[in-house]
Amino acid sequence: MTWQIALVLALVLAAMVAFVREKIAPDLIALSVFVIIAITGLVPEKEVFSVFANAAPLTVAAMFVISAALVRCGALDFIAGPIDRASALPYPAVLFLLVSVVAFVSAWINNTPVVVVFVPVAIRLAQRMGLPASKFLIPVSYAAVLGGICTLIGTSTNLVANGIIVGRGEPGLGMFELAWVGVPVTVVGALYLALVGNRLLPTRQTLTSILSEEERREYLTEAFVPTDSRLIGRSLRTGGLVKARGFRVMEVVRHGIGITIDPEVTPLEAGDRLVLACRPAGIAHARAMPGFDFTAEAGLEQIAAHAGVVFEAAVAPNSKVISRSVSELNFRQRYRVVVLAVHRAGENVRDKLETVPLAMGDILLLMGTEEAVNALRRGNDLILFDRPPVPSYPLHQRIPLVLATVAAIVLGETFDLVPIAVGAIAGAVLLCLTGCIKPKEAYESIEWNLIFVIFGMLALGLALEKSGAALWLAHHVVGGVEHFASGSAKPLVMLACVYLLTSVLTEMLSNNAVAALMVPIGLGIAQEAGLGARPFVLAIIVAASAAFATPIGYQTNTYVYGIGGYKFKDFLKIGLPLNALCFIVTMLIVPCVWPF
Repeated sequence: MTWQIALVLALVLAAMVAFVREKIAPDLIALSVFVIIAITGLVPEKEVFSVFANAAPLTVAAMFVISAALVRCGALDFIAGPIDRASALPYPAVLFLLVSVVAFVSAWINNTPVVVVFVPVAIRLAQRMGLPASKFLIPVSYAAVLGGICTLIGTSTNLVANGIIVGRGEPGLGMFELAWVGVPVTVVGALYLALVGNRLLPTRQTLTSILSEEERREYLTEAFVPTDSRLIGRSLRTGGLVKARGFRVMEVVRHGIGITIDPEVTPLEAGDRLVLACRPAGIAHARAMPGFDFTAEAGLEQIAAHAGVVFEAAVAPNSKVISRSVSELNFRQRYRVVVLAVHRAGENVRDKLETVPLAMGDILLLMGTEEAVNALRRGNDLILFDRPPVPSYPLHQRIPLVLATVAAIVLGETFDLVPIAVGAIAGAVLLCLTGCIKPKEAYESIEWNLIFVIFGMLALGLALEKSGAALWLAHHVVGGVEHFASGSAKPLVMLACVYLLTSVLTEMLSNNAVAALMVPIGLGIAQEAGLGARPFVLAIIVAASAAFATPIGYQTNTYVYGIGGYKFKDFLKIGLPLNALCFIVTMLIVPCVWPF
């Protein structure tokens, strides 16, 4: 072992630990790896910067734009619509239909927007069937993952792996080459979920269940602290407003801005407005409280009480609220709604909400007027559970153009007319030029943090190859297999080892990062053992996507984690058997279709 091999392996281990601990953002970890590789000379400067010429990340970015155009024009709404009418069918049939439709759509566009659109559909379906949403949401995520395995453009993992093997001089993947293993895996997965879903999927309560029926019918109103109020200089506690009968203070607005207050010590000032949530019988009690008034400063305009709608919303991918707290966002001023609670990692949080930095997939329990709810629907920061963001209806006429663009990309790659990278970028540009998506929306739709994770991991994969670490690992894997396998069984055992290692890693790390790490190792094992590289590449692609056993293994799992009120063990219970089924199907099919 040379010092270069030792350093690269140490860098791989350090990156994996950093990814798992989640103390540093994944894109920052990946860029740090890139910098270390460049500074230490593990890869010559000219070669390490060549990863930015790799077509895979740009192709992934273009597919994000195309996926966003499909969502914005309302194409997915038309596909999802008929599922609403399936509630009269038995649960297994409904679940099989839902998984099949989601998987089909996910085979052509990025998984995350598919799940964002179909989660509200699944929730409405659950309500009509009288079942908890937790019986449907994990299958929606799993279906998106399974469908992504079926085509080259189904998920960014496939494009990353394809970019690596093309860069190593191997033939690129065909548009439907993955379907040989992806379709059987998807069919088996859909049958498994339909047959055992009702028994293995948990019955979980959503965030609104922490409120009583009476609390859900509260009213929102504002009270004004006049200049002669006895509340001036007093805190909410000493002013008798913490345990007031029939109402509670949701927020204090000072000079037009919602402020963070400690109900025990923060003094009220003249001119403060108190946002009150009143139960139907509590409005009279609130109006009878001395110290504040329900009239405006001039004493003329009455501040009306509005029916407060309690609803749930999820923090959307690429949302502007990610990593910012409720206080920092000035949430009420920005969205005209009040945050009642936050759900994250299986826990409901109702205290110290102002200081909690929000993350993708967080579930917010909100209260606001119908006007505020409708305004939120038109935005892209929060996804309301009863339906996704309202599409721009004038764009419905552009649906044929968007679908034709996707079809042209698929046909161009299928018949070797246009490389996938060129076709995807050309399609994204065309959609911008024709107004199907605005350039600003196109840039916002790209998950730039993922793009830089891919660049950083491509550099690490290049370091594995150039330092000899990939071949060193391959030599030891091949040697280890020879100790307990012989003859014709050796290639299959090696393939199984590569698949299982990839599967374990992808449950903890980004699937794109795992693909970028494992494909060079898989190519090294094939070279060391004198076998064809294709079976190892295909096994890695499937294993890197098939992450079902943890809520952090795939972004869509993380997204439905909070929405369904799931616990970590729920994913283990239903995901581990599905992982095993994917492994078995892959081991049976890959050696037959792509001989060693």
